[in-house]
Amino acid sequence: MPQHATISSAEQHRALGLSTFAFTMCFAVWTIFAIIGIEIKAELGLNDTQFGLLVGTPILTGSLVRLFLGVWADQYGGRIVFPLTMLASAVSTVLLSHADSYGLMLLAALGLGLAGGGFAVGVAYVSKWYPQHRQGAALGFFGMGNVGAAVTKFAAPFVMVALGWQAVAQIWAGVLAVTAVLFFVLAKDDPDLAARKFSGEAPRGLREQLEPLRNEQVWRFSLYYFFVFGAFVALALWLPKYLIGVYGVDVKAAGMLAATFSLSASVFRAYGGILADRYGARRIMYATFGVSLLCLFMLSYPSTDYVIHGIKGDIHFATSMSLVPFVITVFVLGFFMSLGKAAVYKHIPVYYPDHVGSVGGLVGLVGGLGGFVLPIVFGAVSDLTGIWTSCFAVLFALVAVALTWMHLAIRQMEQKAAGIDTRSLPQFPEMAGLHDAARHAAQVQPAKVLTDWRPEDAEFWEATGQRIANRNLYISIPALLLAFAVWMVWSVVVAKLPLIGFDYTTDQLFWLAALPGLSGATLRIFYSFMVPIFGGRLWTTLSTASLLIPAFGIGYAVQNPDTPYFIFLILALLCGLGGGNFASSMSNIGFFFPKARKGNALALNGGLGNLGVSVMQFAVPVVITSGVFGAIGGDAQLAKTGAHLWLQNAGFIWVPFIMAASLLAWFGMNDIADAKASFAEQAVIFQRKHNWLMCWLYTGTFGSFIGFSASLPLLAKKEFPEVEVLKYVWIAPLVGAISRAATGWVADRWGGARVTFWVFVAMILGVLGVVHFLQAKDFAGFLTMFVFMFLVTGVGNASTFQMIPNIMRREVPRLMPELAAADATRQAEKEAGAIVGFTSAIAAYGAFYIPKAFGTSITLSGSALPALFGFLAFYVSCAALTWWVYARPGGMLHAAERGQAAPTTPLAQGASA
Repeated sequence: MPQHATISSAEQHRALGLSTFAFTMCFAVWTIFAIIGIEIKAELGLNDTQFGLLVGTPILTGSLVRLFLGVWADQYGGRIVFPLTMLASAVSTVLLSHADSYGLMLLAALGLGLAGGGFAVGVAYVSKWYPQHRQGAALGFFGMGNVGAAVTKFAAPFVMVALGWQAVAQIWAGVLAVTAVLFFVLAKDDPDLAARKFSGEAPRGLREQLEPLRNEQVWRFSLYYFFVFGAFVALALWLPKYLIGVYGVDVKAAGMLAATFSLSASVFRAYGGILADRYGARRIMYATFGVSLLCLFMLSYPSTDYVIHGIKGDIHFATSMSLVPFVITVFVLGFFMSLGKAAVYKHIPVYYPDHVGSVGGLVGLVGGLGGFVLPIVFGAVSDLTGIWTSCFAVLFALVAVALTWMHLAIRQMEQKAAGIDTRSLPQFPEMAGLHDAARHAAQVQPAKVLTDWRPEDAEFWEATGQRIANRNLYISIPALLLAFAVWMVWSVVVAKLPLIGFDYTTDQLFWLAALPGLSGATLRIFYSFMVPIFGGRLWTTLSTASLLIPAFGIGYAVQNPDTPYFIFLILALLCGLGGGNFASSMSNIGFFFPKARKGNALALNGGLGNLGVSVMQFAVPVVITSGVFGAIGGDAQLAKTGAHLWLQNAGFIWVPFIMAASLLAWFGMNDIADAKASFAEQAVIFQRKHNWLMCWLYTGTFGSFIGFSASLPLLAKKEFPEVEVLKYVWIAPLVGAISRAATGWVADRWGGARVTFWVFVAMILGVLGVVHFLQAKDFAGFLTMFVFMFLVTGVGNASTFQMIPNIMRREVPRLMPELAAADATRQAEKEAGAIVGFTSAIAAYGAFYIPKAFGTSITLSGSALPALFGFLAFYVSCAALTWWVYARPGGMLHAAERGQAAPTTPLAQGASA
């Protein structure tokens, strides 16, 4: 930390003043759509949901980049990062003024949103100039830059009326560019960076910077900021439209009235910082949430007419909030939100003085996402309910959750701090662990973190470990099942879209079926490393809860035939969140079980999780035929066949289960304190040729399972339009999921290479059978052949994974002869585990290329046969590769599989994807 005593007050004021002015200009640009969006909405004829997406898009960019901008500000200094951020946003804002379509405007809005990321840069920069006891006030003053939203609301309407919305964008961009230049010229390097330059010390690496993000309290702070800042941004964008729609004022009056909220939610932030320094951030947060709950209850109550049938006749009265009380109420709401914003950021430099950039960036990221998500939710809820005040009802529920979580967490931490001399602690009793960690570690250690975990110790396992491990497994399985269900839901949805008025080509429909596979496979690579960073309990909760985004999105999008195709593309990509969950789920469960039981646990987790595909393909065709959610779920769509469909239920049906699974994960699962994995140690697998060979083979088994799962409903519907195919196609992935969990013994008995070879021979025969029955137009034979192929893919998943540890136990001693026998065994197990994870990620791309191959084949030739012949050639190559390298006489595994029993390994029991 810098020596603040050597920093003059003039230098501090210079840094704070320049940063606050720069952030004000950034915020003015960041919220520009609150005004010009109204004109653009009318010009392009957008509905409420499209309008919400447009005004929220810059907020998305500004949120997502905050984490990395905060880290870069710590590493390279705010003096260089802040101006570059502003210049990039200014260029995009100029380009916005030349956009002439909704799609181009969204694209330009993504770049414009970089201005919002300036907040994370400023927090990291300003905090380094002030001592801890003054950081609350300093960061509160800096946060007053939120007043830029009020600047836009005051000035932009007049400029737009006089010169047009394009002029607003160009003028705001010019001011931002000038601000960037002035900041670079006038600002100085922060004390930390100057000290590092003088000493030659290298900045902390990214991994070290991100280390605190695994702490639960960081995510709790993020939820607080999701409301106090995210809801502020959302309301700043939404209020002009609300005022025009509810009270009938013109755009200039709406902008000025909405500015009162932006002012109160901005200028008092400095006062909030002073109060947090004096009374403690916790008290300010209680006041913020309590008053906000009251204000939002008043605001969320819709205008209502009442009729009471009295003794002497009907008594009529009405309840409504007129314009003046409304403005006063939102002013009070904004005032307490401004206090809360300062209080949240008072926590960060106190708890994490050496990680202000990364922690502040993450908290700002989540808060900024509120500014993106909430306007879309406001629009969707408004379209769904037809009630103007529904936006405030959403915020009321959000505050209630945040207040409850905060209170329960603080009570728990206070209880753990009981008996500690709190006179030696600052304002938070929960900070005991930071000030006397060695003496009080046992008292402050969260109960959900397992600091003593010895699954290989038989006595420990029988007494304690088995019960805890099984509980985590039983919670993980339904969470993973839901992940697979959401991942593959488009395979059914696309088959129904044409029936309710979505006029998409066959290739477009196959793109929607394929994209979840592309994003899911890519996310698997990254999700593999999340559990050691964030902890299995937290990451399972977050990754499961993230499924709510595509579930809600699909539910709302399919109700409007005018929904743009690119919205569906985005939702299809977001469904890939479910595909990514497999990697982190398997990694997490693997830490809990001893080697002797790991294979069975992973087989149950992965195999039963895969049942989500067949559960989805069975359940969705049923639930879309009735309004199971009543009026809340929306109206039915009239299909071309004359039937009524509630296709939105394909998304909504998973929502209550996802919520329940997320809560179960949070309250029922555990973190293992010493569950660590090094990417550098595992990266050696990229030098192993057998890693790449097994990727090819596993793509032939699991890639086929997930790819055919994604494409079979649409393919069957296309080839057999007279058959209700959705009643039957779910059987195939069900058979595949069961077979992968139940056939690991086959490879153990006969050898993985031998079984894998015959699996691919069977796949070749299966493809030939599909071709035959497709040409014969025989649906029963067509489905039977696919069921057969799904069955053998399950066997192949187990056999390919059984091969991997056996291969590495023979390869490592050859490649590393210097290792002792025990060390070579450990290295082989480590590399085998890494290869298992990597091959599962690569094979998951089958969910993309198989549907895309079918779509392209049908588009170019009118038939799926060219794609099937391509798959036939691929399976021939897999069979040849397996035979030549592993199974033939002289092959790597030939003698071992025939001369002795197959080795028992943790991965040999079908621990497949």
